[in-house]
Amino acid sequence: MTSEETNEKTLPPPWDRIFSLTTRCFVWGLLIAVLYILRPFLLLVFLTFVFAYIQAHGVEGLAHRINHRPLRVIIVGLVFLGTLFATGFTLLPQVQKQASDFLNERDKYIADADKQANIFLRDYPAVYDSLVTHMEAREYADALSQGLIVPSPGDQPGTQPDATPANNKPEENGKPQQPETPDKPKEGGGDQKNGEQGNGEQENEEPKSKPELHIIRDLVSDVGESLAKNPLEIGQSVLSYASSFLLSLLFSFLIVLDLRKIKRGVQGLRNTKIGFIYDEVAENIAGFGRVLGRALEAQLFIAVCNTILTGIGIWILGLDNLLVLSTIVFFCSFIPVVGTFISSTPIALIALQAGGVSTMLIAIGIIMVVHALETYVLNPQIYGHHMHMNPVLVLIVLTIGGKLFGIWGLILGIPIVNYVFRHAIRHPSEKPVET
Repeated sequence: MTSEETNEKTLPPPWDRIFSLTTRCFVWGLLIAVLYILRPFLLLVFLTFVFAYIQAHGVEGLAHRINHRPLRVIIVGLVFLGTLFATGFTLLPQVQKQASDFLNERDKYIADADKQANIFLRDYPAVYDSLVTHMEAREYADALSQGLIVPSPGDQPGTQPDATPANNKPEENGKPQQPETPDKPKEGGGDQKNGEQGNGEQENEEPKSKPELHIIRDLVSDVGESLAKNPLEIGQSVLSYASSFLLSLLFSFLIVLDLRKIKRGVQGLRNTKIGFIYDEVAENIAGFGRVLGRALEAQLFIAVCNTILTGIGIWILGLDNLLVLSTIVFFCSFIPVVGTFISSTPIALIALQAGGVSTMLIAIGIIMVVHALETYVLNPQIYGHHMHMNPVLVLIVLTIGGKLFGIWGLILGIPIVNYVFRHAIRHPSEKPVET
């Protein structure tokens, strides 16, 4: 027995297990703390992994054709970069043109949308009346804050007080003015009373015009005001996303180009003083990376299906720029929740310009149906097949992850749960092999 074997276990039981458990908790606590500190760079790390994963697969696919690995990396990187920028340069002019056309005719589109909304809501009096009450209360509050009216003690929110300017006198000599009525012959008290009753009945029979709601106009106005109040924050967010995208392209290319040396350098940590950290987390991180790669492949299939279904709906509506809109839908399918709104915006604008509000509503309805089909059918089935998870469990994880952690819960929820149940809590002999 060598000295190394005798020094492997220096602590008697149960202290050896306590020390091992303490060391493991320390390592994972340190890793979680590092991830928490680096959370502003999570988008950069994730995009770098995605781009590196795609390029690494391309490099491996060309191995049987080109033996020189750096040449393969350069070819794949140029093709990948060219595809991204060619797509961007193709889509940007179309989106810019449609947005410019919409801004030029926005007043007309907003008025038409409000008209259609009023027609629809008047079929539901309870909803319509509640919205009217809310609108009146909001207009009263706005007028009150601007000093356009002077509230009286009897005014209540939701009512329309007499918005008479201060220089006009609604009362004369302390008595309220009575509305003028045309002179009528007075033949007697009874006839006059009957005449007044008849006039009252006629007034009751006259239909009262319902106030017009301006839901779309107010919504657009609120969005414009919120954007105008925080232009600096919006600019910083756009700059942050753009810089993360460009840096991830650079980092992914450098990682794939020097992948073998990076791997040897990381493996060399095993023989250092922090080798216990490497032994604990290296295999787990590598395994989670493989699981996350499979999740990306599943998302690719979902994006293809989503693009095909949405393209069919666009073709049925007869909208222009089918290829451009389908391309936008494909790339935005990799962005949970937000991607749906981003890809729906140009479709809704083109539908509005092509056929008016009714066509836009039909397009939004088609998008909602496709999104529901993706959420409740495609995601569980495709993720369940690629990740070897029950579709019901996939749906539960997506729901809980989205509610608790937002977009990152939707992106990483399934890979994390899959890795925990299929790898992390299992013995080494029972772990499935991920290819």
